[in-house]
Amino acid sequence: MKKLRRSARLVDMTQHLLAHPHTLIPLTLFAEQYGAAKSSISEDLSIIKEAFEVQGVGLLKTVAGAAGGVKFIPQVKTEEALTFVQELIGQLANPDRLLPGGYLYMSDVLGNPSTMAQIGKLFATAYADKNVDVVMTVETKGIPLAYATAMFLNVPVVIVRRDNKVTEGSVVSINYVSGSSKRIQTMSLARRALAEQSRVLIVDDFMKAGGTLRGMIDLLQEFRATVVGCGVLVETTADVSERLVDEYVSLAKLQDVDIKGKQIEIELGSFFGR
Repeated sequence: MKKLRRSARLVDMTQHLLAHPHTLIPLTLFAEQYGAAKSSISEDLSIIKEAFEVQGVGLLKTVAGAAGGVKFIPQVKTEEALTFVQELIGQLANPDRLLPGGYLYMSDVLGNPSTMAQIGKLFATAYADKNVDVVMTVETKGIPLAYATAMFLNVPVVIVRRDNKVTEGSVVSINYVSGSSKRIQTMSLARRALAEQSRVLIVDDFMKAGGTLRGMIDLLQEFRATVVGCGVLVETTADVSERLVDEYVSLAKLQDVDIKGKQIEIELGSFFGR
């Protein structure tokens, strides 16, 4: 049992809440931990709740009843999200990032922990009320995004493989058609990696026609899973005649690429209602 002054107790409780997002924490846990009355803990949580909302850290929801408690929901204010994504777009619009086929070099962005944390929190904000059980992505560049998002949703990550691995055990494999190249490709997922009827959030770094996302959606049908949403860092409308996925949230939209003139036109994605 910790005997702490209120100021120290507030700091300790805040750290606990931040480390356990989307987790229902009974008031008795804090009361027993600090040797304080539930009424005092409730007053402390009111202070933390106000601070979270003012600073734009997130929401602190109270669940009434004998089995109730408090739950921290990470959230990003619209103004903060807008500033961050606009700065990110500025980085991605650098002509030196142009790759053959209209793709952008994004490995440095995907390898930046602070940037990934911000992006993960944005996706967690977009799908905060979807009761996500697991975050899914396909190897390899989507992996940092998946882990960042899962951290703020406090759920596991499932990684779809391009090739079967002997260490995965029994797998479910499907063939899918790449939306951009129209080539038949394969993806697989270990049977023990995902419980049936899970609620799955899919995230990926880049989407052209959406063939990879469609492949993952079809793969999840084999597990009788529910796709609660698809989050994409960058989508492109350039050279895309048909979109294979209709419902998704993107942070940035690649509108036009002029390889010869080395011009990149990027705007805000559907996260901002566009």
